Amino acid sequence: MKTIILAAVVAFGAVATTGCAVTSGQSSVGQYVDDATITTRVKTRYAEDPGVSAMRIGVETLKGMVQLSGFATTQTEKDRAGSMARAVPDVKGVQNNIVVRPAQ
Repeated sequence: MKTIILAAVVAFGAVATTGCAVTSGQSSVGQYVDDATITTRVKTRYAEDPGVSAMRIGVETLKGMVQLSGFATTQTEKDRAGSMARAVPDVKGVQNNIVVRPAQ
């Protein structure tokens, strides 16, 4: 009986400690939440700005570094997206990989 209880406690401990796994490359759950908050803030700013398309521009954040991808119709839109992302609190840097492709 003690063996069954001990096995149950060990199994529960293993599940409890691995159940809080974060995505690869993340340092902690807190960092993951911070990155998600940054991504949301950047996307929200894009959605509120008529000069930047929130639908064509992708935003990913890892350890405070923001990576932008997707398409802009002008160089001005690409540059504005980058500067807007840099202005978000807690952003450590921005890698702007947006491709300029004029609307057809």
